[in-house]
Amino acid sequence: MSSIDELILRSTKEIVVKFIETGRVGPAGFEETFKAIYKTVEQTVKGVQEDDDAEPSG
Repeated sequence: MSSIDELILRSTKEIVVKFIETGRVGPAGFEETFKAIYKTVEQTVKGVQEDDDAEPSG
């Protein structure tokens, strides 16, 4: 795991912890929320767009 990935994971954890503390996330929604936040942070940090995962056509 690269240092960037570790920072993304740590940032995601901090955000989710704050959401739990404020009651915005509970046990039932934890997994979905964590994944969504991780993906958003990763896209922001790495500049990844959803279309980049697809194979280029042509």
